[in-house]
Amino acid sequence: MNVLVTGATGFVGSHVARLLLARGDSVRVLVRPSSDLRAIEGLAAERVFGDLRDPATLPAGMQGIQHVYHVAADYRLWARDPREIYESNVTGTRNLLAAARAAGVERFIYTSTVATIAVPREGDLPNEATAATLDEMIGHYKRSKFLAEQEALCAAAEGLAVVIVNPTTPVGSGDWKPTPTGKIILDFLQGKMPAYLDTGLNVVPVEDCALGHLLAAERGCAGERYILGGRNMTLKEILDTLARVTRRHAPRIRLPHAIALAAGFVENAFSRALGREPQIPLEGVRMARHKMFVDGSKAVRELGYQPGPVEAALERAVHWYEENGYVRPRPNHRVARAAA
Repeated sequence: MNVLVTGATGFVGSHVARLLLARGDSVRVLVRPSSDLRAIEGLAAERVFGDLRDPATLPAGMQGIQHVYHVAADYRLWARDPREIYESNVTGTRNLLAAARAAGVERFIYTSTVATIAVPREGDLPNEATAATLDEMIGHYKRSKFLAEQEALCAAAEGLAVVIVNPTTPVGSGDWKPTPTGKIILDFLQGKMPAYLDTGLNVVPVEDCALGHLLAAERGCAGERYILGGRNMTLKEILDTLARVTRRHAPRIRLPHAIALAAGFVENAFSRALGREPQIPLEGVRMARHKMFVDGSKAVRELGYQPGPVEAALERAVHWYEENGYVRPRPNHRVARAAA
């Protein structure tokens, strides 16, 4: 199978590329000249240069491709110029869909996000049948992904075999950037989290999330969405799990949302004045007002998707950050590694 992967230099995309190579596929990855290539270092994948925002650079990478895995996204909760997020996520997706259609691609797997589904609802947990609106999307990242998902659904309605996957919150090794979720883990490891918010996420091992992409390509129905999730956990449960893994103390103070929001406004004002990225993105605080819990049983039933234990994935994330110099390794971890 000849496949093209966008976003292979990112967290989820690098794991998707590795799984495809392990399966024996011929993998081509779309990268920009400025891309950080650490995530795909040593991979036997063909690299082609292109930019999703420039449609003229995309046809060459599509030649001979059967399946496209469009994992690339501008995943930021703050940007000095929010138009950059829309250009990458919405315009870029539209351009890639058009290039795939022109090249006769057989299957197009679009990586959306659980944010387009996990909106507050009374009764049962949100699932793929939940109809959200653009007005319910908090912040530019979520709004851009909602609009990009609409582009994918339109392409499917027009005959392109597009399958949409909606990852929840992946954790594990290889989060080089790191993502906003990785920053939560790093803040805990670096002792920068004195308090926590009463919020929650659905957490999934990144390796299982990546495998879900391959299952969606094999078994998913065109025009359908599939949540690639794991376990619904409060932020307190996530931090307590990290505390057990690392033998560090979890924060005990629950911070009211009103105070967190006020602190975010103040910090963002100073950040704008100084021209730097805020440490407390307002979008993140606003998102935390409700727990992003979902029902991911559809992928289990229809794709054969089986996510593994989150605790082990969080431990892999901790070890990876230690081994790659993001935080100082724990003394007992160094001894264990040396003994091994």
